[in-house]
Amino acid sequence: MIWTLGLYFFRRYMMTSLWFFLGVISITYLIDFTETSGRYDNLPGYSVTGVLYLTALRLPLILQQTVPFIGLFVGMATLISLNRKSELVVARAAGISVWQFMAPFLTGATLIGLTTTLVINPLAAWGERQGTEIETKWRETAGSAKPAPIPWLRQSSGGNDVALGARAVLEDGTLLVDAVLLHFDQDGRIVLRQDARTASLKDGYWMLTDVLETRPGEIQTRLAEARVATNLNEEFVQQRLARPESVAFYDLFQKIEVARSFGIAPHALETQFHSLLSLPFLMIAMTLIAATVSLKFSRINQSRTVILGGILSGFVLYVVSVLVRAFGSSGVMPPYVAAWVPVVVAMALGATILLHKEDG
Repeated sequence: MIWTLGLYFFRRYMMTSLWFFLGVISITYLIDFTETSGRYDNLPGYSVTGVLYLTALRLPLILQQTVPFIGLFVGMATLISLNRKSELVVARAAGISVWQFMAPFLTGATLIGLTTTLVINPLAAWGERQGTEIETKWRETAGSAKPAPIPWLRQSSGGNDVALGARAVLEDGTLLVDAVLLHFDQDGRIVLRQDARTASLKDGYWMLTDVLETRPGEIQTRLAEARVATNLNEEFVQQRLARPESVAFYDLFQKIEVARSFGIAPHALETQFHSLLSLPFLMIAMTLIAATVSLKFSRINQSRTVILGGILSGFVLYVVSVLVRAFGSSGVMPPYVAAWVPVVVAMALGATILLHKEDG
């Protein structure tokens, strides 16, 4: 009987999850499409088809960020629905404990978390890279762009000290768009500035195109192409400029190891890796929080105060998780601590509340 009842609860949970996912995807797509259309409708490369495609590319990343909230609302909606139909009352009357009939919901939450980590995240990383390339091409056509927070690189090659910056980074960091190269002398003074439309990393040099060179006290000169020697290799540049959200879960561990081999602190990549590993457990924590506010029997109306308390608790957990992950990405605390501590604490609190309420 327990197996049959568990399978029934599991199906109810997964069907509710499916409807929630379809609703979130539809609403998110419409909102993002409207916002993107308003942002790019004045660019020469704009087209409705292009914006539809760009919105679809960004959808997995947005969906990945909303999955914890979906887990919270699905758990609350399913348990409240079962309560109103007295199905949980019957289960308890049959001698089934809260942990037994909660097992299907926790299993479903774990599966959704694993699917997000193993399927949605790689799609989100790929879509983020493709979307960035499309946006960059549209802005290039327009001839103006909004600066993005791209980290600067510093290189010393052949006695030359050069700092490199760019508005956008494409092709995994080997192509810089609207690049700026500042050349310093031995005293740390700028002796040359090169503004290039693109800077492409080749074997032992940067290939610059459409270059404007500026030297102190001299007239600016325009060059079609220019080369700048470099001792940076492709893997180093990729690790230095890689954004965690553009790296798929399957590639994160390798990226972390390569970054360490170059002496680069991989705090952001490690935090992203542990956050994705802990996502199934975060879904379990959200489901436990949903259970603490949804298991009380109410045939007509569940207490609005209790439901609001559950929503606020889930929101606080999510905000704290994001805040602590920011500390981990910046190196303030170890990445594994930043990713796992909020999740473990939330699971412990949820289990403790259920033990107190259901088992005395």
